[in-house]
Amino acid sequence: MSPGAKDRIRGLYVIMNTASVPADDFNDTARRVLEGGASIIQYRDKSDDTHKRSAQARALTGLCRTFGALLIINDDPLLAHESGADGVHVGCHDESVRTIRRTYPGMIIGASCYDSLDIAANMVDQGASYLAFGSFYPSPTKPMAVPVKPDVLVQAGRKFNVPLVAIGGIVAENAGALIESGADAVAVISAVLDSDDPSRASRNIASLFSYDEEQAMNPDNPSPDS
Repeated sequence: MSPGAKDRIRGLYVIMNTASVPADDFNDTARRVLEGGASIIQYRDKSDDTHKRSAQARALTGLCRTFGALLIINDDPLLAHESGADGVHVGCHDESVRTIRRTYPGMIIGASCYDSLDIAANMVDQGASYLAFGSFYPSPTKPMAVPVKPDVLVQAGRKFNVPLVAIGGIVAENAGALIESGADAVAVISAVLDSDDPSRASRNIASLFSYDEEQAMNPDNPSPDS
């Protein structure tokens, strides 16, 4: 695990998908998300426009530094390195975690595990910093994703000493159940980027982690819904 990853992979994890945000609004939307309390941003761009990708990644690096948040780059460790980002996130068909860890020893490396504890074990063996599971709920971004039950987080928490990220159809109304099941962070796209107020939408989810920490210290406090 990279230094500090266990402590820093926590809270609201917003995937800044360029297909979901107009280019002219991209940086402003990212700022509003960070103002709302996102602790991790992932830059996700599937285009071949290297100039745009470099410029947006570098701009996000600056914004994340300002707000004390982490920046993770999707699928591109070289861009993560060149832009000064904190890490990279890969799927099982992307460059191997082991290769990235060997090339960039200090980089945070997240790995998609879908619904598989076997994949998760392999990713940990290769040096993954955190594990992402999902889709937990129907996702407009990936409607064909394999459905995953929250119990996989419980099992993963017992087996692996790395942070766990939940993804897939997560909104403020269902994120709490995943946090209770062991998610250290919840990753969202539509719940925030499709909102008329990304800052408020971010705050609604990020505040669940503040309550979770307060509840751990004061278990007799009533829940927000009681």
